[in-house]
Amino acid sequence: MSGTPNTLSAKGHSPMTEAADTPSEGREGVARGSGVTLWRQIAQRLEEQILSGALKPGARLPVEAELSETFGVNRHTLRRALAHLAEQGLIEATAGRGTFVKEPPLRYPIGSRTRFSEIVAAGGREPFGRFLGSKVEPACPDVARELALPEGTPVLRIESIHEADGVPISFGTAWFPHARLRDLDLIYAATGSLTRALATLGIEDYRRRETRITARPATARELELLSLAPGRAVLVLERLDVEPNGTPLQWGRSSFAADRVQLVFKA
Repeated sequence: MSGTPNTLSAKGHSPMTEAADTPSEGREGVARGSGVTLWRQIAQRLEEQILSGALKPGARLPVEAELSETFGVNRHTLRRALAHLAEQGLIEATAGRGTFVKEPPLRYPIGSRTRFSEIVAAGGREPFGRFLGSKVEPACPDVARELALPEGTPVLRIESIHEADGVPISFGTAWFPHARLRDLDLIYAATGSLTRALATLGIEDYRRRETRITARPATARELELLSLAPGRAVLVLERLDVEPNGTPLQWGRSSFAADRVQLVFKA
């Protein structure tokens, strides 16, 4: 999301109350006594601006206090209008950043070469990988099987969030053979790109051998890290990447905000 503020502004007169007895024209076209509830009028007005392009995808809406002043309503009425627009998929509130006009879902091709940074950049958005933490641990049975290692072999676990224009798209955990990729976590934390970090360690290319996809409600941690509203769903992608010679390179599990991506499989 671009974060470009919208230019809605107040008209400069004192705020109206919700209890006006006679029909009157409010700010930004809100008419009291018209037979249409104020929150619905606000929602319709904002929807018109979004659909007409006056409010562009990625634009940040003014804060609640400013919008309440603009439309001359209290915050309860405004929040009901914004909730309706969110239910329609037109806007999205992101914790700590504000409320934005929703971007179209990110077109995310799944193929033999799946690179988050390249996919996001091709869509005209700014990619970034945010390092959350790492740990060297013994390979559990699942990780050992996927990476073709003896159970208990040291593996490097990396947790990260991938973003597009600062909006979290996925939260993931990946495991790598530690002996093969020492310091990968440090390089990744510094560069924000797994592809660049692997290239620094001499791995110039790798390919996707397998992708498995399931869907489920987001966990509490996913809701927090992906800035999702309660009850939202995630798409869970389990993936196995291998080096050109077929040697397993990483096995990972990523949770994608379901309504922020459109997974595309090419024949």
